[in-house]
Amino acid sequence: MGDAVPTGVHAAPSPGAAPSPGAARSELLLEIDHVAIAVADLEQAIAWYSDIFGATVVHREIVGSDGVEEALIKVADSYIQLLTPTSDDSPVARYLEARGEGLHHVGYRVKDCAQVLQMIKAAGYRVIDEAPRPGSRGTTVAFVHPKASFGTLIELVQE
Repeated sequence: MGDAVPTGVHAAPSPGAAPSPGAARSELLLEIDHVAIAVADLEQAIAWYSDIFGATVVHREIVGSDGVEEALIKVADSYIQLLTPTSDDSPVARYLEARGEGLHHVGYRVKDCAQVLQMIKAAGYRVIDEAPRPGSRGTTVAFVHPKASFGTLIELVQE
């Protein structure tokens, strides 16, 4: 076998080697901002997290532009974002009708939402937001379409 690298595994660069093209981009995702869970009954979901884990809501907001009410539960430096629709025609309402309750999207913290969004678009990948927009708790956000990201809706979050 010698120095063969198994399929799907990347060999570490040799000392002094130039960084790979993706090396600079690997620093664009700073950390997980939140994991969003779509729920039919927000009060029931909040009560469950409180009863089971002793978790408390640290932020609650209605995001009219997205047609949702959210409750954020702090977990280390990230959040669990519980989402429920505020109207029957919101994207989260359609999601619940089609798929039921569960994981809706993953939010990644980035330093510059516009820069990351532009890189994704320039690479030819599908996005939901053509430009960053205001998000909850004073953030700037943009969504990447799940067809571009292996079936997972991704939210870029700039604090």
